[in-house]
Amino acid sequence: MALCAAPAVVCAEPHNPYLEGATVLGVDGLPAGPSVEDRLAEIRRRLQEVLIYPPISRKRGVEGVTRIHFSIGPDGHAQEIATAASSGDRLLDKAAERSAVDAGALPRILGRLSVPIRFELESR
Repeated sequence: MALCAAPAVVCAEPHNPYLEGATVLGVDGLPAGPSVEDRLAEIRRRLQEVLIYPPISRKRGVEGVTRIHFSIGPDGHAQEIATAASSGDRLLDKAAERSAVDAGALPRILGRLSVPIRFELESR
């Protein structure tokens, strides 16, 4: 059974599109430094930044959201990466998983992360 923390909403903070839908599946133990929300937003931003839209999917006009699960290893890199919810397109799902690898060292968060990766042909 996986524990899923509800996304934290801080009313004083401006809306952060990089935090939407990202959660920690467990409990984070980092006592000081940036908040869990800030670290999740940074992780999501980095994954989206290195994301490579598959040319075949782009040509076919395929868009979608792939939710990936992973944990961050002792070296700061994503490990145990898996697609948790498919976009409906295998190429997009594989590209989402690859973005977690290509992002390099990530901010530390203990537990399993659940992060949506968005594929949009035009930014909205």
